Amino acid sequence: MTKKEGQPRDIAVNRRAFHEYAIGERYEAGLSLLGSEVKSLRAGRAQLQDAYARFFGEELFLVGAHISPYAPSGQFGHAPTRDRKLLLHRRELDKLAARIKEKGLTLVPLRLYWEKGRAKCELGLGRGKKLHDKRAAIRERDERREMERARG
Repeated sequence: MTKKEGQPRDIAVNRRAFHEYAIGERYEAGLSLLGSEVKSLRAGRAQLQDAYARFFGEELFLVGAHISPYAPSGQFGHAPTRDRKLLLHRRELDKLAARIKEKGLTLVPLRLYWEKGRAKCELGLGRGKKLHDKRAAIRERDERREMERARG
C-alpha cells in the first residue's frame, strides 16, 4: 500500500525523546536546508538521537541532528551535524522562548517528515524525566503487553 500525496512520511523518529522526556505541547516547524541535505533526507539518511532545538538570538535552530553527506555532491556537500534554522511564525517563536525560560523545559525534535514535498520537524516541549519516572513507564508498558498476550 502506497501513501497518498499530501500525507506525512516519516524520515527519522526520535524514540529516545519519549523515554527521556515527558512531552507536552507539540509544534511543527519547517527546515532551512541545502540541496545535498534534501537529497540525503529523501534517501532517509538522518538521525535525531542527540538533537535538540535552541535559540540563538531570536532565531530557533536544530542542533546536533545528523544528516549524512550525499555522496554524489562531492566537495559541494554539507557538514553532517551543522546547525539548521527552524522556520516558525514570529508569534510561535515568542511563545516558545517564554515557555523555555520556565525551569526544566526543553525543545526536543520528535521526528522529521515530508509534508507536501517539504521537510518538516515536529518539536515537543518536554520536561526531563527522573529515573523513577522511567521505571514506572517501563513497568506500565510491560503490564500492557502482558494483558494483550493474555487476551489474544
